[in-house]
Amino acid sequence: MQHRTLGTQGLKTSAIGYGSMGLTMAYGPGDEQAGIAAIHRAHDLGVTFFDTAELYGYGTGSNEILVGKAVRDFRDEVVLATKFGFDLSVPPQQIGRVLNSRPDNIRKATENSLRHLGVDHIDVLYQHRVDPDVPIEDVAGTVKELIDAGKVKHFGLSEAGPQTIRKAHTVQPVSVLQTEYSLFERDIEQLFPVLDELGIGFVPYSPLGRGFITGTAKPAGSYDATDMRNVDPRWQPGNFEKNVEAVSRLGELAVAKGATVSQLALAWLLAQGEHIVPIPGSRSAARVEENSRAADVTLAKADFAAINEILPHGGFGPRYSEGALPTWI
Repeated sequence: MQHRTLGTQGLKTSAIGYGSMGLTMAYGPGDEQAGIAAIHRAHDLGVTFFDTAELYGYGTGSNEILVGKAVRDFRDEVVLATKFGFDLSVPPQQIGRVLNSRPDNIRKATENSLRHLGVDHIDVLYQHRVDPDVPIEDVAGTVKELIDAGKVKHFGLSEAGPQTIRKAHTVQPVSVLQTEYSLFERDIEQLFPVLDELGIGFVPYSPLGRGFITGTAKPAGSYDATDMRNVDPRWQPGNFEKNVEAVSRLGELAVAKGATVSQLALAWLLAQGEHIVPIPGSRSAARVEENSRAADVTLAKADFAAINEILPHGGFGPRYSEGALPTWI
């Protein structure tokens, strides 16, 4: 596995990471042992970057606990990233909807994450979503205190805009920004000049379009009732058929290169800059192996042209339902 340096603060990881959200959240019931097996396989293949969040356990810490258990025997060989920023004391149906990045909650969330992961420090601590009620300078200052105390190594932001990034960076250097980016979702490219200017790395989440770009998508309503894809705009009639056709065409291009459509999509992301490390997630050890091999796929100028012809502006339909799209400021 190739390695990359994210930003100018010394954060080094494998070229492809692993996102754990789907093990416990958003994609129907999970299997803990299958999740642990997937993480172990990722490590065997040279993946060193594992991403989790307090939110992914719906307030129970279950996702962080699972990840911590899985990496326990090789913790010193990997980079662990987690996130704070939500009020998890609200009723279950509101979890994920109420933000809370007050300094006291950041400290509380960090202590919980350290305990759940079973570690003495967190390698990357992200603000999961920007809280408009808390000045970003206060957020960055609190994370700086945690870094100075040795509890955190690197500061990250997620779904943040240029002003927020700049303000945070003046208080505590931001090592990495995490935001959705894939062949289906291109909006983040407008922020690349800011990241380059400030020396900030970039971590694309949902790099395979929440699984659509694997070529296995089913129509909305075909998934478990708890699966977010049932309401995802790109799975709805009209958009769904257009996206299926696009992925089919991408698949033909991938086959011609001796790759899968997932590998093609990840290779495209890696080629967008040396500062980029995508974090595909999977409950399947076989899928993890497939994804890891994307780092060995080389794309030619003609491949980029063909991909751009198929999806010149991204996928069909927005990435979130109306009212749920993060605002970048």
